[in-house]
Amino acid sequence: MKHCTNCGSKLKINAKFCTNCGNKIQTSTKNNLQEKKQSNIAKEPKEFTNDFSKINSEISGKNNTNIVKYITGFFLLIVILAFMDLDMLPIHPAIAFISFFIVLSTIIIGYMFKSREEKKQTLISGENLIAEWTLTSEQKENYANYLFEHEKNKNRFILYSISAIAIVIFGIFILVIDEGKLFMFLILIGLVLFLASFAYGMPFYYKKSNLKGDGKILIGAKYAYINGYFHNWDFPLSGLKKAKIITDPFYGLNLVYYYTDRTLYHSEELFIPTAEDIDLTKLIDTLKELNGK
Repeated sequence: MKHCTNCGSKLKINAKFCTNCGNKIQTSTKNNLQEKKQSNIAKEPKEFTNDFSKINSEISGKNNTNIVKYITGFFLLIVILAFMDLDMLPIHPAIAFISFFIVLSTIIIGYMFKSREEKKQTLISGENLIAEWTLTSEQKENYANYLFEHEKNKNRFILYSISAIAIVIFGIFILVIDEGKLFMFLILIGLVLFLASFAYGMPFYYKKSNLKGDGKILIGAKYAYINGYFHNWDFPLSGLKKAKIITDPFYGLNLVYYYTDRTLYHSEELFIPTAEDIDLTKLIDTLKELNGK
């Protein structure tokens, strides 16, 4: 086990930085082979290393495992009380069954969050880091405004599509049934308003969140940390689909990755503003090489 020469903290085998103090770790000749591939992609900003501990704390603080633990504990308590069959606190079997299902689900979700957190740490420590830079205030504002417009247009299309389907379905029921027409109409209106609140509200939430982001960009072979949001394409039936340079809506890097889950195939497109001193051509070549492209 290696230790930091500056603060004495334990280090991972391939760590390039200490996650406690940010001290750069001298790598061995063997590790320098991979380091050669990564050199000249991005210059190492001094402020990144000096502020390393703060960045690490900010990123780690966004982990949701504690919330998952609280939810798991609450519903596990309900399951335990249901099995105890206390007269003073009767719990319906249906509630116990739902609680048991939630406990299983949160355990799986907790494992996923923990796995993602560990992957983020490999970027922060420099173990799987290919390139990194910090967005300027102007770049971050342009990025937030672009995502706001993009999400607003996408959500508007989804809202109109779902609303049209709902109107057709509820309209048929309203025409067919003899009683409860007003009730069905009110449910339809409530559903459309609920969907509209999300469609128009979430873009504002994400814009505010992106404007408050740390502005840090960390790029790994199969991970990317972008202004507070972590993306990865290293799980089964997933991968990097496209990587190219863009000049609109800003100069930067465009990544498209795909993944498959219970709802089948999906793709995610990332538009990342880039600092002028980043050699994007070399970065893209390295990403493609490491992703088997």
